[in-house]
Amino acid sequence: MAFGRTPCGRNARAVHAAAAALLALALGAVAVRGLPQPGVALAFTTLIALGECVRITLPGDREQAPIGAAGALAYALLGPLRGVPTAHGTLQVVAVTGAGLLLGGLARLVLPCRVLPGAREERPYRPPWADPARRDAAARRLLAVGFAAAVFQPLYNGGMVDRFSPQGPGYGAFLTAVAALAALCDATLAALLRRSVGGPRFPAALEDELRSLFGIGSAIVATGMLVSLAAGEVGLWALPLFCTPLLLAQVSFRRAAAVRATTGQTIASLARATEVAGYTPHGHARRVADTACALGRELGLGTRELALLEYAALMHDVGQLSLVEPVPDGATALLPCAEQQRIARLGSEVISRTGVPRQVAEQVARLADPCAAPAPGEGPVPLASRIIRVANAHDDLLTAARGRGVGEAVGRLEALEALRLGRGRVYDARVVDALARVGGPARG
Repeated sequence: MAFGRTPCGRNARAVHAAAAALLALALGAVAVRGLPQPGVALAFTTLIALGECVRITLPGDREQAPIGAAGALAYALLGPLRGVPTAHGTLQVVAVTGAGLLLGGLARLVLPCRVLPGAREERPYRPPWADPARRDAAARRLLAVGFAAAVFQPLYNGGMVDRFSPQGPGYGAFLTAVAALAALCDATLAALLRRSVGGPRFPAALEDELRSLFGIGSAIVATGMLVSLAAGEVGLWALPLFCTPLLLAQVSFRRAAAVRATTGQTIASLARATEVAGYTPHGHARRVADTACALGRELGLGTRELALLEYAALMHDVGQLSLVEPVPDGATALLPCAEQQRIARLGSEVISRTGVPRQVAEQVARLADPCAAPAPGEGPVPLASRIIRVANAHDDLLTAARGRGVGEAVGRLEALEALRLGRGRVYDARVVDALARVGGPARG
C-alpha cells in the first residue's frame, strides 16, 4: 500500500456536513429575519475576508488565517459596541463568518498565483471549495465560531451577562472562559480531521493542536478577546487597532517558515547526495522516510516528532559517503552490526554540522544500535532511531528481493519475516508489529 493522504473518512464527512448545515441554517435565518446592525456585520465580514487573503503556513504544511480567525471570534464575543448593546445573535455570527470565508476565497482567486510561505513546492492558490485542506479549515472555523457564539450570544442577549460590568474583571474572565472553550473545540475538530486523512492517532493529533495554542493560537484568541472588549469603548476602530499586532506576528511566522524551507532544502540535498554518488538506489531515502513517517503515525508520534523523524530518515545514509567502496545496492541493513554503527556515527557527524536540529543527528547516530542491548552509558535507543532502522532494513530487503526477481507480494512477505526473526533483539518489537499493520510503501 502507498502511504499518504487517505480518502476522507467518516469524521471529516460528519464535520463538513455539520458545518454546511449550520451555514445553510444561518444564511436562511438572516434572509428571513434581516440583518441587525448591517454596518457592523459588513465591517467584520471585510476583516474576515482580508484575513483569508493574508494566510500563513504552520509546521506540517498546515495553513492558518490568524486575522480572519481573530475577527470571527471577536464578532462571536461582541457585546456592547461603543456602549450600545448589540443584537446580532448566534446565526448571524455564523453567516458573517461564512460570507467572509467565501469572499476571501473569491478575492484570492483574482490575485496572482504565489508560493505559500513554508510550502515544499510552488503551487497556485486553490479556493476552499476546491482544496480538501481548506475545506477542513473552513468547516472548523464555522463550527468553532458557532460554538463560541452559541455560548456567549444567548447569555448576553438574555441579560444574564449584565451582572458583569464590561469594564470589570468578571466580564473579561467570562470572555476568557468562552474563548478557551472555543479554542478547545477547534483543537478537537482539527485532531479529528487530521486523523481522517491519515494523520497521527487522535490523542497525538489533539496534543499537537493543544500545543499549537501556545503559539499563534494564543495570539488569535487574545486578539479576538481584545477586539470584542475594546469595541465596547472605541467601536469599530478596535478592528484595525488590535489586529495590527497580529499582522506583525504573521511576519515573524513567515520568516520562520523561510528558515524551515531552507532547512528542508539542505536536507533534500544531503539525501540526494548518496543517490547521485551511486551509494544508494534511486528513491531509497524517500521510501525509507515515507515508511518511517507511517510507522511514526501508527505509533502515535506528534507533528514535531514526525518532522524530526522524516529529516533523520532522509539523511540516514549520509555516512556512506565516507566509504571507499560503495555497499552493494546501498544495503547497510545486510552489513555486520559494527559496520552499520560506524556508518551511522559518521553520518551523524556530518549532519551535526549542517544546522539541522541536534535531535536529528542523535537519531541517526543511534539507528544501528541494537534495541535490546544499547552500549553502556548511552541509554535506551530513541524510538525514532528504532523506527528508521526497521524502515531502512525493510527497503533494503525489498530491493534485494527485487534483484533476485522475486515478485512484489512475496518480497514483502520475505522482508517482514526477516524482520520478525530479529524482533526484540535487533529490531524493536513494537515497530515491527506496526510495520505488519501498515504495510510498506509503493515502489518509487
